[in-house]
Amino acid sequence: MKRLLLPLACILLASTSWAAPPRSTFSYKAPKEENQRPLIIDATIGPQGSDFAMRLRFDKEPWGDACKNRCANITLFLDTDSNTSTGLQLGKQAETGADMAVIIQGIREYKGISSTAVLRIKVRQLTAEDKTVDDGEALADLTNHLDPERVQVEDTTVYLLIDATGPTLPSARKVRVVYHPPADKALQATISGMLSGGSSSGVRIFRGNSNSKGWGKAKEAGAPP
Repeated sequence: MKRLLLPLACILLASTSWAAPPRSTFSYKAPKEENQRPLIIDATIGPQGSDFAMRLRFDKEPWGDACKNRCANITLFLDTDSNTSTGLQLGKQAETGADMAVIIQGIREYKGISSTAVLRIKVRQLTAEDKTVDDGEALADLTNHLDPERVQVEDTTVYLLIDATGPTLPSARKVRVVYHPPADKALQATISGMLSGGSSSGVRIFRGNSNSKGWGKAKEAGAPP
């Protein structure tokens, strides 16, 4: 029988019938400023399988024609071993210790005289030798057009699956997440890490088992979610 991949938004946990709904990792009240790029106002992040699953809600559409040339350009930092002595070293800044950066950008790709709006996700591994995020080792470069099993958008919400199986990426029971809005204080939160056991049990952000081949289990056509 033909099998279909469920849309990411449909895979979200919709009820409490089998598990408690996930709590927000952090929330942020974005200032109302003209010509401001889209900012994350609510995020839910956690391990699922061998990935970090993310549900990120922006204050306005993060990509496309609506934001024109002022689309999203934000970075989430993950201190994957919750140890500030490893990873990026920036002194007393909150980002010190980050082992992974997830960069979310609304861009336009140009081919000749035509262009296409794209949501691009760059993932970088960071070490003490790196001076900037761009110095980090590239782990992934995804777009919503080419990688719909890992990147999808619904209105102002972005759904991501970020592979955490890099051979040199540190792992621990806890992960520190840092989001630093422009001209504001950094937001920090602690989530379960890959060694916590939470990636295979407990509260889950998405149904199904995520893996490198897709965002959850395919289902028989017409079967209930």
